[in-house]
Amino acid sequence: MKSLVIAIDGPAASGKGTLARRLAASFGLPYLDTGLLYRAVGRLVLERGGDPARDQDAEAAALALQPDDLARDDLRGPEADRAASAVASIPGVRAALLGFQRGFAASHGAVLDGRDIGTIVFPDAGVKLFVTASLPARAGRRYAERLAAGAETNLAEVQADLAARDEADRTRAAAPLKPAADALLLDTSTLDADQAFARAVELIRSVVNSASPHGGQGVEPQG
Repeated sequence: MKSLVIAIDGPAASGKGTLARRLAASFGLPYLDTGLLYRAVGRLVLERGGDPARDQDAEAAALALQPDDLARDDLRGPEADRAASAVASIPGVRAALLGFQRGFAASHGAVLDGRDIGTIVFPDAGVKLFVTASLPARAGRRYAERLAAGAETNLAEVQADLAARDEADRTRAAAPLKPAADALLLDTSTLDADQAFARAVELIRSVVNSASPHGGQGVEPQG
């Protein structure tokens, strides 16, 4: 388990981030939210007065990214969402961040979630999950998150923003959002966090046990 890479991909608000963090803690693996990399790059571009959709501005920010940038408190919200989606479509940005992501899991394994973990970043990951949910279900979750954070919003706008981001993620030329050919699908539309976690553990156990000559020793969550 200490060298296992679990790649979790899926659209926004599908529950993959919550699930990935819980899996990492349970299996004793490092966790990386790769979406934060793109959010931080987008925020740096805006901070510098640049355009997140402009290759030169976005690539310069990606090359200047520091680990501390991932701890900023302004990486969430509609503006950050749009900037992240814009920079994520730029091949030079994705290339600049590829080494960071691979290096994170190189020695000790990891759980990583994003849009292209199983297809581009770790095509040989030991376990690949594609976590999805219906657009209405995802919009309801994101709407509830923003209300809880005290943000002014409405459900129709949230759903429209998610639909636009889905389209941009699916149709971009650089690493479009799609399940890896060998990814296992986990639809969380009707699942709460505990149910999604339990199902993910079953899927991970089935993959690791089938590949282990020892019958899957040590693949149980730690807590």
